[in-house]
Amino acid sequence: MDLRRIRHFVVLAETLNFRRAAERLHMAQPPLSVSIQKLESELGTKLFVRETTGVTLTPSGRAVLVEARKLLFHGTQLAETARSAVEGTGGTLRIGFVGTTTWGMLQRLVPAFRAEYPGVELELREATSVSIVQQLEDHRLDIGLVRTPLLQPTSAALVPLEEDLFVAALPRGHALAGKGPLRLAELASETFVMYAASSAPGLHSAALLACQEAGFLPRVSQQAVQVQTLLALVESGLGVALVPSVMQRYASDKIVYRPLTDVSASAAIGLALVHLPEAELAAAARFRELALRQMAR
Repeated sequence: MDLRRIRHFVVLAETLNFRRAAERLHMAQPPLSVSIQKLESELGTKLFVRETTGVTLTPSGRAVLVEARKLLFHGTQLAETARSAVEGTGGTLRIGFVGTTTWGMLQRLVPAFRAEYPGVELELREATSVSIVQQLEDHRLDIGLVRTPLLQPTSAALVPLEEDLFVAALPRGHALAGKGPLRLAELASETFVMYAASSAPGLHSAALLACQEAGFLPRVSQQAVQVQTLLALVESGLGVALVPSVMQRYASDKIVYRPLTDVSASAAIGLALVHLPEAELAAAARFRELALRQMAR
């Protein structure tokens, strides 16, 4: 149904006069009369009673007027929604994030974005970096915050947001817990809890590389996907772990964190934003730009 005819009907119903309605609509009277006739034909009922002094609404016309006003309102809302989506100031933005972003990054980005773009509804989903990239390529996510290095092949683009290094997480009763900075080589004889290669290949690879450069291959007792799970295993006394330094914000009376002096830049880790340049929503582009500004500070 043509919304222009609906608007013609509403204006005529409000003025009850073809001349005044045509003036308000900035059109001639004959096309307005034709438009009303076509609408009545589509609806299968008369909407007006024509009189010499003007028109009056029929019972059907009075009933239709209520819904016609709703249609015009929602038509305006529909156009505004489409315009906001194109401009990146409305719609829904689906963001995937890894757990370690909740230790500072997410708390910086989400409130800042919501303050700047209150019309965009954020849908946040926690997942592994591997899953986030897959969901992005399947168009189930619009943007992602992932852990690097990211080893899987992808058509997505990576935007580095934060660089980080490994620190050692030790049970508080460990013999080396009382020392200051450690050499990773000092942990060569320890049992490690390690990242699962299938679910966290980037962290797994970086941790193994760090150990190899320190001259040993770690003896692994347990594996986990999330950094928080590794820390829980360390708390349980199942071994030591290499974790991003940002996790030192996770305070526990059962864990001691120690910086490592012999981890090279080749084993560096970090957090990055991942997106699909050829299919990027305007709201996703605005989030990416805000993330770069916020993290540059």
